[in-house]
Amino acid sequence: MANLLTFEHGSALSDDGSRVFVDSQEEKLIENIDVQKNIKIFKNISSFRNWRRKVGSEGKFVGFVPTMGCLHEGHLSLVKQASQHCQAVVVSIFVNPSQFAPHEDLEKYPRTLSDDLVKLASVGCVDAVLNPEVNEIYPAGIPLDVEKQQGTFVEVKSKSHQMEGQTRPTFFRGVATVVTKLFNIVQPDHVFFGQKDIQQCIVIKNLIRDLHFPIEMHVGTTVREKDGLAMSSRNKYLTPEMRKVAITLYESLNETKKTFENKIRDRQSLLSPAYELVDRVTKDVESQKLGFSVKLDYFSLADPDTLQELDKIDEKGAILSGALYVGTTRIIDNILLGLNLKHIEE
Repeated sequence: MANLLTFEHGSALSDDGSRVFVDSQEEKLIENIDVQKNIKIFKNISSFRNWRRKVGSEGKFVGFVPTMGCLHEGHLSLVKQASQHCQAVVVSIFVNPSQFAPHEDLEKYPRTLSDDLVKLASVGCVDAVLNPEVNEIYPAGIPLDVEKQQGTFVEVKSKSHQMEGQTRPTFFRGVATVVTKLFNIVQPDHVFFGQKDIQQCIVIKNLIRDLHFPIEMHVGTTVREKDGLAMSSRNKYLTPEMRKVAITLYESLNETKKTFENKIRDRQSLLSPAYELVDRVTKDVESQKLGFSVKLDYFSLADPDTLQELDKIDEKGAILSGALYVGTTRIIDNILLGLNLKHIEE
């Protein structure tokens, strides 16, 4: 394992001679890290663009993985996928204020930059990390109250108000806005998102099409813990007791999947087993007085193109998704019924 120390001029040198580069604004001490290649870290957009022009002049395809940090194996799987398609890989780490409502968890959202850099370096295929300040991305400022916001925003109509959008009505406006900004900055040839945020993938697919971005989108399969819980940065909020219960959402979706595999296609018959399982667990948690509650936010059985709710699944298949509160932590997950990720990408 190599030991990295930050030098005065913004680079970290390992004992094997390799470097992680940081802007002078962002000096880090990173220890016990195995660095297989150089990583440049940018806080400043203009500095990043200078680097991007150089990469472009070398004829390299750029793969881009946008993240909010607190990285886990799901993110790293996307990074590895990007390296298989492209000669240069860029990861952004930016906690985007515009996708948080005033009552949500922006302030306590996990920020683990040093750990994230260690993980990215361990993968050995990341060329640059873009970690801009909020005022770089939102020059006009970004209050969480939409009515007080100024500047330019992007919204993908007809794909943003349903499913997740019912509970978080301004969420996808924030996502579409920051992704548009990042696309303009990074200018990737390929971009990589995870299936766990399936509606986000569809929103971004439509954004790429409608705004004529010359970008190919890829969707990576959801990466799960051993018991099936989808990996998520917000899983850090869960206590050990909550963690045991959090798998309920995935288990309930699988109950519907089993019903689908028995050639049942109508909505009520498909979703009934899922509702029954969540109801049973909700009552068990309440009776055990564990100090937290379980509350179903929604189940959705949606058309994979329009995201409209289905009464019956036809030959196109469906996106089965849901959200569950375990205490104050909101768990989301989804399963594809009768279709694969290629349909989502294309």
